[in-house]
Amino acid sequence: MFKQAIFIATFLFVGSQASFAQIFPNLGGQRVGISALTFLKNTLSPRSVGMAGADVTLTGDGYCFNTNPALVSELKGTTIGLNNLTFANSINHTSLNIAFPLSTASRLTINMNNLSSGAMEKRTEFQPNGTGEYFYVGQTVAGVGYAQQLSDMFSFGGQVKVVHESLAEYRTTTLGVDMGFLYRTDYKHLRFAAAVQHFGGNSSLNGSEKPVTYTRNSAITIDEFSAPTLFKMGASIRAIDRPDYYLTTAVQLNHPNDNAENIRLGAEFVFRNKFSLRTGYKINVNGEKWPTGGIGIIFADAKFPFTLDYGFFPSDYLGMYHSVGFYFSLGKKDETPRTIGTVEMN
Repeated sequence: MFKQAIFIATFLFVGSQASFAQIFPNLGGQRVGISALTFLKNTLSPRSVGMAGADVTLTGDGYCFNTNPALVSELKGTTIGLNNLTFANSINHTSLNIAFPLSTASRLTINMNNLSSGAMEKRTEFQPNGTGEYFYVGQTVAGVGYAQQLSDMFSFGGQVKVVHESLAEYRTTTLGVDMGFLYRTDYKHLRFAAAVQHFGGNSSLNGSEKPVTYTRNSAITIDEFSAPTLFKMGASIRAIDRPDYYLTTAVQLNHPNDNAENIRLGAEFVFRNKFSLRTGYKINVNGEKWPTGGIGIIFADAKFPFTLDYGFFPSDYLGMYHSVGFYFSLGKKDETPRTIGTVEMN
């Protein structure tokens, strides 16, 4: 069984590399750079980071608010998740997620995340070392959502969010919507899902500050651009399932409105519901040609079960991305088997 899984994975990897090299760069590469609010594209889940973003079908955890809102329906009790993504040495993108049970099958969610650049010194042609003045870049999202499990096999979820961006004296605020669906089967935990993220109106920065122009034209215009809307669909299955361990493999197709289509491949190995090891690979993502990785430590026997996660991926342009997070549930322990994230507990 293990040899068969290795053979299938190798075949799919080689085949997909060849097909993408021939087809996909021509289908969306011309759209690069046409969207605003690009910070929305950051992966705010250490589990997803470790699996190269193949996250649309992952079991519900404390970060799934940012991947597929339908997965929130799988959470038990009040669940709180916190994570931080660090890249380019000092930029931090932090997210706080809370889910409240409304009934056995429905959840209300609150999601907040913020990216801050820290202080940056203003520079001009004649003062390249700085003018002594500083400016800041900040982006904030606040959202409210709902998730419902309609049956043992089907769930859906959605979220409405307010997106605010500031760049020095310029500001913009807009609305966005996330929607997702999940279908489960009883064959080897096979799951199918689709989600749309960051769907909303156009955005344009507005402000009164006049830039230092010197020899440049003083008349400036700021155009409107759409949010980086992403449609993704995927499937996952337990390729290996043993009493002490199991291996979940996932494949996902991403269709962004501002770049070329790409595929994400991910795998997660869980040992005795206490430790998880993750890896993944991105196909046709410019500047991210290296495998990703991550780990998770699961404290399933605690009074309030919680999980610690770490994920990383290297980038040619912004260096190494590091994502660290944890989440826990305030719900009482059930007598029947249930799932919290990747953990099946009694």
